Amino acid sequence: MARHSGGRGWYGKVLGAALGVTVLVAGASVWTAQAGSVGASPKATASPRPGGDIKPVAVTIVHASDKGPRGVNITIDDGPDPVWTPQMLDVLREHGVKATFCMVGTQAQAHPDLVKQVVAAGHRLCDHSVSHDTTMDRQSQAYQKQQILDAERMITEASGGVRPMYYRAPGGAFTPYSRQIAASRGMRPLGWNVDTKDFEQPGADAIVATVQRELPNGPTLLFHDAGGDRSQTVEALRRVLPWLQEQGYSFGFPVR
Repeated sequence: MARHSGGRGWYGKVLGAALGVTVLVAGASVWTAQAGSVGASPKATASPRPGGDIKPVAVTIVHASDKGPRGVNITIDDGPDPVWTPQMLDVLREHGVKATFCMVGTQAQAHPDLVKQVVAAGHRLCDHSVSHDTTMDRQSQAYQKQQILDAERMITEASGGVRPMYYRAPGGAFTPYSRQIAASRGMRPLGWNVDTKDFEQPGADAIVATVQRELPNGPTLLFHDAGGDRSQTVEALRRVLPWLQEQGYSFGFPVR
C-alpha cells in the first residue's frame, strides 16, 4: 500500500492485537548488500517447494518482471478480505492472470481459507507485515523484525505451509535493516512502479487511466483488495487486464 495516510493507517484497529504476537527469537542471518559472507541460514518451517530450504536473496528492492521487457506484474495489497479477494481471484482467473498478493499477517490469520485459495490458484504470496504500520521505518529494529518475521509465520501457517516469496514494506517504509531481515528469509524486497491510487476510490475510469498513463514508469502495478470498498478496483482490473494483453504484454512475477 502506498503511504497515503498519517500514522499507522487503517490497520490501527488491529495493532493492539498484533503487538501481542510473540516476537520470534530464532535469529535470521543478515544478508549484506554486497552479498558477502552469511551465517548459516535458518531452516524454514515451510517452503514454497516441498523440502526446500530458505535461501537468502538480494536485498535490493525489485521491480522487474520475470517475463522480460514486455512483462507486467500485478500486485495486490492489504488482504485477504472475504468480500473483495474472491472477486479479484475470479477476475484474474477469467483472464488467465497470475498475481502477487501482499498479505497483512492479521488478515491472513483471520482468513486462512482465502490464503489457501490464493495459493491453489497459482498466485504468489508476499509478506506485508503484521499490522500495516506505515511508520515502520521510524521504529526500532526489534519492532521491524517482529513485524516481518511474525507476518511471515502467520502467512505461512494460514497457507498450509507455503512461504511468502517477497516482502513489501507498508507504505514503502523500507529500511536497510528490514530489507536485510526479509532477504535473509528468502523474501525479496518488492516495490512498485505504478501506484493506481485505488485506495482513494477515484472511480474505475481514473484507475484504468492511471495504469495507461504511468505504465512506462515500469512493470509492477499496485492494487488493493482490502482496507475499504474495492468495487472500483475489481471493475478496473476487469478492464485493465484485457487492455494489457491487447498491447502485447504478458503477466509475470517480480524477479527474485
